[in-house]
Amino acid sequence: MYDTIIIGAGMSGLAAGIRLAHYDQKVCILERHYTIGGLNSFYRMNGRDYDVGLHAVTNFTEKGTRKGPLARILRQLRFKWEDFALAPQKGSRIAFPGVDLRFDNDLDLIRSEVASAFPGQVDNFESLLAKIADYDDLDQEAFEISGRKIVSETITEPLLVEMIFCPLMWYGNAKEHDMAWGQFCIMFRSIFMEGFARPYKGVRLILKNLVKRFRGLGGELKLRCGVGKIHVDGGHATAVELDNGEILQGKRILSSAGQLETMRMCSDVSQPDPRLAGQMTFIESISVLDRQPEALGNDDTIVFYNDSETFNWQPPEKELCDTRTGVICSPNNYVYADHDGQLADGVVRITTIADFDRWNALKEDDYRNAKLRWYDESVAASVRFTPDFRPYVIDTDVFTPTTIRRFTWHDNGAVYGSPEKKLDGTTHLDNLFLCGTDQGFVGIIGAMMSGISMANIHCLRP
Repeated sequence: MYDTIIIGAGMSGLAAGIRLAHYDQKVCILERHYTIGGLNSFYRMNGRDYDVGLHAVTNFTEKGTRKGPLARILRQLRFKWEDFALAPQKGSRIAFPGVDLRFDNDLDLIRSEVASAFPGQVDNFESLLAKIADYDDLDQEAFEISGRKIVSETITEPLLVEMIFCPLMWYGNAKEHDMAWGQFCIMFRSIFMEGFARPYKGVRLILKNLVKRFRGLGGELKLRCGVGKIHVDGGHATAVELDNGEILQGKRILSSAGQLETMRMCSDVSQPDPRLAGQMTFIESISVLDRQPEALGNDDTIVFYNDSETFNWQPPEKELCDTRTGVICSPNNYVYADHDGQLADGVVRITTIADFDRWNALKEDDYRNAKLRWYDESVAASVRFTPDFRPYVIDTDVFTPTTIRRFTWHDNGAVYGSPEKKLDGTTHLDNLFLCGTDQGFVGIIGAMMSGISMANIHCLRP
């Protein structure tokens, strides 16, 4: 009998497991995949390591900072700053036709950029900052209010509204067209009021330290052990049944699998609500260069681009992908002060909105050809907003919505999970709780914060 069974060995599940193991709970983390990390995993191909989800660690604050999610994670999981070895961004950009807004890990830069490009919106932007500061992260009712409604009532220049939403939706929004006000506030703080960073060795460093700490505290991690069913009796989860038929019993269950996916496991749920399935998913086109991007004039850490004054956030209507908007990321363009300042390879990563059903329906040969086509299309779209790197490419890879599905097991390869979040993590069962993306905190730091918070609230309190 376990004190807590955790479904999913992503950032939230691992963080929750460490937190509980620190209090001598008997904890088992179950992972269906052969590796850890979920969306924020990694793989090796042609002698090179690739991160699946990592562009940046958001919520970055400098060493010694005592407030904010990163500082809280380090305290609650008992890590040192050096264990994550985060290097800050050089600087990023929101690029719309004729207007750029630069930002970094200091809020004053985006303030000055707004003042320069939209001088009539300075006071309105400050009013928006005040509203964000007043938001309560665990207020479910306030969370669900339309973000577009509040922001458009505060910022009266439509183009600035679109430019503010663009990076926030790209890095954490499961809803189409609009964004919940709570999600907007969480993402605004994490990107503009805190900032971006990256471990020199990528996400594998963070995952390695999380697993080492969890196992060192006596936690059990079982890979290739997917949960097929959660047995329910009288509103109470009694056990989990693995795909191989093995039964494990626990006093409580913490699931990072997603709302819809978790409900589907419950033996008392015949048909989970299909509205819980998210639709937003992507392809990522990775280019390895024979030189550093900075040598080509690209010193942006991340560029969020959009080719019109209106930002459209929805799956493509007719094609496999929509290249009208995207994200250009260079993991080279961080300040790696302790590693001679640079990665071995030059890398540019392009992220593009995609449609899961169309990708999933492709036969093997068509799938391979589609990857080649949409690599070319995505890169061609991106070089309108960054120096053209195509003559210097020496290796490529593309991962698609079906890849994301394989790593996360989320329906539709939905990167940010369900459009409906459950901030308190509760379900219809008295000892089954949600953590991770569908609880409401996204990104690497957000996911770990979710696991810690739900473990504290539901698994440590009497």
